Amino acid sequence: MASPMRSLVTNPARYLQSFRLFLANSTEHQCMREFMERELPAVIASIGNEKPTINILSVGGGAGEIDLLILSKVQASYPGVTINNDVIEPSADQISKYKERVAKTSSLENIKFTWHEETSFEYESRMNAEKNSKKWDFIHMIQMLYYVKDVPATIRYFHSLLEAQGKLLIILVSGTSGWNPLWKKYGSSFPLDDLCSYVSSADIKRILDSAGLKYQLYELPSHMDITSCFVEGNEDGELLLDFLTETCEFSKTASPELKHQVMEELKKPECSEKKDGKVLFNNNLSVIVIEP
Repeated sequence: MASPMRSLVTNPARYLQSFRLFLANSTEHQCMREFMERELPAVIASIGNEKPTINILSVGGGAGEIDLLILSKVQASYPGVTINNDVIEPSADQISKYKERVAKTSSLENIKFTWHEETSFEYESRMNAEKNSKKWDFIHMIQMLYYVKDVPATIRYFHSLLEAQGKLLIILVSGTSGWNPLWKKYGSSFPLDDLCSYVSSADIKRILDSAGLKYQLYELPSHMDITSCFVEGNEDGELLLDFLTETCEFSKTASPELKHQVMEELKKPECSEKKDGKVLFNNNLSVIVIEP
């Protein structure tokens, strides 16, 4: 009998709802912001050497919150330089939120925004069809490699677009995070529909090592409060479970056995720690900065 479970990505409204709840319950953006404040200036120190214009490509830019932080750091490092910021983002809803954010932000005068409502693969196919091989000074792919069919090919393609002094920055879950044991054990039971696959920084390191690429790796400690997942019928808990399993209405559509196994897994020290009466899921991230 076919499983009633469906991939969360097949319901964009519920996906966005669970994603926003994940951001509200986790230190995801907080730890990224700390990285951008502390480490990013050194990472971008050579991307704009003597250039009148800096070209930045955001792959999977979402609603633009982290993008604008990155842009503020580039502006601070290269005062007065014109910045072309192209954004690839398949969700019309996220693009409209991004545009709203830009409209409300002052000090963006020297930045030209261009949005492409498409996936990274659609962008690549279109550029190849147009024989367009535009080069970029800085490319970033933040939490988006789970949604590409061929991760090594996607990294190869965007890496090939780097200028001589450029950098490719990737952020995704760390191989040391709770996502790793959860997905290694139960990923094959979740309904991925080819729309989402689990990759961690450990997989990316293997890909880069086998391609002989030079990179730096930074680990960002992060957690997510999943206490509500263990309260039967709690709406927030159910949305967070959807996010953890990439499954739409996981607690209603998963078999009782699978649900029990996943809930037990989430309590294990490999996945979470108990602190002050809360269950904190290990959401550690890795930042990988790849040289041209």
